[in-house]
Amino acid sequence: MAEDGPQKQQLEMPLVLDQDLTQQMRLRVESLKQRGEKKQDGEKLIRPAESVYRLDFIQQQKLQFDHWNVVLDKPGKVTITGTSQNWTPDLTNLMTRQLLDPAAIFWRKEDSDAMDWNEADALEFGERLSDLAKIRKVMYFLITFGEGVEPANLKASVVFNQL
Repeated sequence: MAEDGPQKQQLEMPLVLDQDLTQQMRLRVESLKQRGEKKQDGEKLIRPAESVYRLDFIQQQKLQFDHWNVVLDKPGKVTITGTSQNWTPDLTNLMTRQLLDPAAIFWRKEDSDAMDWNEADALEFGERLSDLAKIRKVMYFLITFGEGVEPANLKASVVFNQL
């Protein structure tokens, strides 16, 4: 069946593991442990099953969210949480109030190759990315890995329509 109107060009932007920033955040946790200090009030410390990813907006204007493209090469679960933080390499501490709601949760069951997700929340989060792209060149995400999944098992990107 023919569609009405011209086809929209799509732009797929990958979420890329930011190993340096993840390591800096892990060093913060280690530093606090070694000095016997506690985290700041409201500070979010990275856990072993979490990593920082980034999305570089290669185009910022006239983007409309289309869909997430998330693939796990083995059964498990990932939670993708956006941050409102504009991190720089000198790393200001991540505060829990800087984590955006809702998070997008994706999982693959043991007996299936198909991905499942919390559709309404993932779509709402994706639509917010179109607005954030207008004011940012980079967006950071905290990805939590569960059920035996780790960064090597994940390929994730966001697909936008170019308007």
